[in-house]
Amino acid sequence: MKMQKLIIEDCLQLVEFFKTLGDSTRLRIVLELKTKRCVGELAEELEMSQSAVSHQLNILKANGIVKSQRQGKYIYYIVQDEYVQNAIERCKMMFDKEYCL
Repeated sequence: MKMQKLIIEDCLQLVEFFKTLGDSTRLRIVLELKTKRCVGELAEELEMSQSAVSHQLNILKANGIVKSQRQGKYIYYIVQDEYVQNAIERCKMMFDKEYCL
């Protein structure tokens, strides 16, 4: 019974992870965070307002997907763990035509 509870908890964590990345804006932000970036850089790159990017970054941060680091007057964001980028890359492979053949 204890093992089943652990599996359910793991599944719930995965559901939250994929729900968070299920938003195209948040996914685009994560894909841009291969190196640390500030809100202004991301907003320019994604052609979005800084407030919209900041809002999405707060959601990503609350879900443990990105972390922030203050440097002077700027806050820089980066993916929390390299496994996040790896998981996204593996998922992208599923849609690669060469991979599917």
